[in-house]
Amino acid sequence: MQRLPTYKRLSSWPFHPGSKLPALLSIRWTGQIGDGIFQSALASFVLFSPERQPNAVAAAVAFAVVLLPYSVVGPYAGVFLDRFSRKKIVQVANIVRGIDLLAMVLLIKGGHTGVPLTLLVLIAFGVNRLILAGLSAGLPLVVSKDDLISANAMAVTGGSIGVVIGGGIGIGLKKIFDHSTKSDVSDSRVLFFAIACYLLAAFATTRFSHKQIGPTEHDISKKIQGWRELQQGFLILKKHPDALRGIGATAIQRGGLTSLMLAGLLLERNTFNAPNNPDAGLSAFAFALAVAGVGIGIGSLMTPFFIGYFGRHRWIRLMMSAPSPIVILFAFYQKEWILITAAFFVGMCGQAVKVTNDALVQSQIADEYRGRVFAFYDVATNGMIVTGAIIAALILPTTGKSIILPIFVCVVYLLTSLVLLRSHKFFIAGPAK
Repeated sequence: MQRLPTYKRLSSWPFHPGSKLPALLSIRWTGQIGDGIFQSALASFVLFSPERQPNAVAAAVAFAVVLLPYSVVGPYAGVFLDRFSRKKIVQVANIVRGIDLLAMVLLIKGGHTGVPLTLLVLIAFGVNRLILAGLSAGLPLVVSKDDLISANAMAVTGGSIGVVIGGGIGIGLKKIFDHSTKSDVSDSRVLFFAIACYLLAAFATTRFSHKQIGPTEHDISKKIQGWRELQQGFLILKKHPDALRGIGATAIQRGGLTSLMLAGLLLERNTFNAPNNPDAGLSAFAFALAVAGVGIGIGSLMTPFFIGYFGRHRWIRLMMSAPSPIVILFAFYQKEWILITAAFFVGMCGQAVKVTNDALVQSQIADEYRGRVFAFYDVATNGMIVTGAIIAALILPTTGKSIILPIFVCVVYLLTSLVLLRSHKFFIAGPAK
């Protein structure tokens, strides 16, 4: 049996005297708690209200509506992040989405679900992706290269757990408000707490100087070219094929996760709980997401340790294929406890892939290109999430029960690990640099 190479320790405790990492984390975590509150109110209003019974197509359309348009504006996000103060962009963007949600309050309070609400939701999600891309691009400027794995683990995992916590806060607030008013008004009131989080995140950016999180000084044309510069980000990644393959793997993992999440949503909404009791379905689905959040946390905590032994490349390959057994079990035995167990393991392994690949990309891409590369990263991931939602819509019945979908996701994960990430194309001997 071939002995795995011993790697130097790639991660250390990322907090040092005078470190600006806590300030960056406070922006990300506060905003993502707000995201969880916002998303819980939106899900309650659109998918879990008594008069609106969702099917797979409706849920997939919701995903496409909120994510796919970012693939159009994403290239311009990268351009701005490489030209102008990321601190200022993140600050203004948080204020903009607070104002956006304020307008959404008026529509949801009146029970409106048409084009105006859809446009406001698009703005909220698009601005959110801009903020996260900016913070990811700026992270290597506040920590050393050796601390990137630990810092990413904390940033991404804390943010993901923040979304879960925010979702729980949102559901709890809704139950409190439901005692005194109708459901739509309760959902609108919950949004005020999300707005407060966004404003706090905007205030937290004042701890940075103008270009402390980038971009660093470099020569660049003042002409904004959008898609051409996204293409430049792709061409830069082609010079780092392991980072490009890692982005592809992360995007595919997120697409499969989305398909399974839609199956879980429909099972909890229409099968495991009575369809005429949407509150029970919402609570059960929230519990499954909370368990997935625990998996996400464990995935990040264990990643720095195992990377020191396996290396980044082998660890990503392993985590792509690791959820396959539980996904296959879920395909043939669609019980609630198996759904929750699958949520834990897919969340844990998926987070391990993302945290590792984020650090891989950050360590290999120069700062003057990092905004464009992370914009490409976001566009690719969003595209696969929408693809996963569309595939689920084509396969899933309203009940959410399907053997084909979990098997399909399992096969895609295995093929990604064995083909896209095959060792002679993806593995770099020695510690990641």
